[in-house]
Amino acid sequence: MTYEAMAKQMSEKDGFIAALDQSGGSTPKALKLYGVPEDAYSNDEEMFAEIHKMRTRIIKSPAFSGDKVIGAILFERTMDGEVDGVPTADYLWQKCGIVPFLKIDKGLADEADGVQLMKEMPGLDALLDRARAKNIFGTKERSVINAANEKGIQAIVAQQFEIGRQVLSHGLMPILEPEVNIKIADKAEAEDILLATIQNHLAQVPEGKKVMLKLSLPSKPNLYKPLIDDPRVMRVVALSGGYSRAEANEILKKNDGMIASFSRALTEGMSKGQSDDEFNSALDGAIDSIYQASRAA
Repeated sequence: MTYEAMAKQMSEKDGFIAALDQSGGSTPKALKLYGVPEDAYSNDEEMFAEIHKMRTRIIKSPAFSGDKVIGAILFERTMDGEVDGVPTADYLWQKCGIVPFLKIDKGLADEADGVQLMKEMPGLDALLDRARAKNIFGTKERSVINAANEKGIQAIVAQQFEIGRQVLSHGLMPILEPEVNIKIADKAEAEDILLATIQNHLAQVPEGKKVMLKLSLPSKPNLYKPLIDDPRVMRVVALSGGYSRAEANEILKKNDGMIASFSRALTEGMSKGQSDDEFNSALDGAIDSIYQASRAA
């Protein structure tokens, strides 16, 4: 019943997904923006302890609830951790009313044909079994498009859907994330190729199953509306991709039915040195602005 309740929330409820899944490569930058310099920790264990404190502070904030945040994407170590002695995924769903997802990719391979595929994921089946046992609803897996190269985009979408089918076979909901780099000159052309390629691959989704898609905010408003309306797609969510929160919100408002899944744009303006009242107020303002942009349609 829990999975069905989570699926209903993800399908129907107004709100957005918080991306709390910074991994090894992006953690130092996230911590620096939060006011924790690199000399504040001396190894990976201490670094991940600091980012867990930051994530825990967000999760425990009164502003962070299922009223506006309908889902949250976790890093593997966060899933394995606890909040006030409760496993993180259970805390999110039981205490906050927020659906938990897990980032499963192991980072990006070197660029070829204008794209960066996901690195190999040894032990993925075991991780997916563990995630299901920990009451995770779904997964997220990211790769990056750096050019409007049809061969590269075909490869990136094929890999995303291959992993997506593996995730579905474990009873989990995949969020497929073929990100288009917002800084490339041929972004709009890359997005046109991406849309057509995704539409072709949706035919491979097993009967009775759905996927979710996490895509860069498009250069053409409502470009991805056909995906939003496709019955094989549970939800299309947007990454902020380097835009400021204000920029990302304004672009999102122009895309009917698309909701946010922001990371840096969510935590922008928050720091370790803030009092709890200051921090909670800043987070409340951020959440409300992203929520309003996500329900603009």
